[in-house]
Amino acid sequence: MHLPVKLIEDELKTFEIKFKEAVGSHVPMLDRIMRYVVKRKGKQLRPMFVFLSAKLCGEVNESTYRAASLVELLHTATLVHDDVVDDSLEHRGFFSVGDYLLAKGLLLSLDHNDHRILHIVSDAVRKMSEGELLQIEKARSLNLNEKIYFDIIRNKTASLLASGCAAGAWSTSNNNEVTEKVRLFGEKVGIAFQIKDDLFDYGTDSVGKPTGNDIKEKKLTLPLIYTLNNIDKPTRRQIIYIIKNQNKNPEKIKFVINKVTEAGGIEYAVQKMNDYKSEAMKILFEFPQSEIRSGLAELVDFVTDRKY
Repeated sequence: MHLPVKLIEDELKTFEIKFKEAVGSHVPMLDRIMRYVVKRKGKQLRPMFVFLSAKLCGEVNESTYRAASLVELLHTATLVHDDVVDDSLEHRGFFSVGDYLLAKGLLLSLDHNDHRILHIVSDAVRKMSEGELLQIEKARSLNLNEKIYFDIIRNKTASLLASGCAAGAWSTSNNNEVTEKVRLFGEKVGIAFQIKDDLFDYGTDSVGKPTGNDIKEKKLTLPLIYTLNNIDKPTRRQIIYIIKNQNKNPEKIKFVINKVTEAGGIEYAVQKMNDYKSEAMKILFEFPQSEIRSGLAELVDFVTDRKY
């Protein structure tokens, strides 16, 4: 399993330069924060999806780089926002940084008349907000059915990856039908990506050590939802009590993880993840065979096979 970086090596190098320019400001403190944010960047999966989706449909151009920057600015803004919500950073200053990033991204598109790309990504912002609010509302009651879970992750997580794929496709094709097809591909991959994240909480040989973080944060993940819907009532009540009142106790977290494993919650989530992966691949393989298509297939494999 490896990332198909070689296919877009030049584009990613150029993107690094353009992204640094895109986040520049006239405020020294903001520049220092932005340098820190840029350094923290991980594997750059989202820009990779943008560039490979673009190349799947045509030749990378300036609007592709702006699309990648817009998606990455938005992703970074959501990370900053999550840090604030998690109470792990200074509130006022970092809210300003998140707002700044969002404004920078929107202006980057408006200044170059990338209206279609702006529309694609703004739709993702709306969906992400709706997903976040729905999750907050449902987490309080710990009463989540599977349909609501998928509504949440489709909006909260998958919409950003979907918009990156769509924005890349539009930048080189200017074709609505093709763009929608690539957007749907990205959405399926994004859902598989989130289910994989859910699985890290429980850990198996193929996933890594259990973290239990989602349980500590009272987040309802797919393995847990499946378990709560498929066990006897006393055990269900016990698990819900632990999540609400004893979610910092390592022994209790271990108990929940064991019950989820015994109930087949992990196997079920893996199956669902693979179903979405298959649906994504089916859409991808409607495009002609090429090294770019193979690169995107490798990227999808990475999303579902990664160990972290």
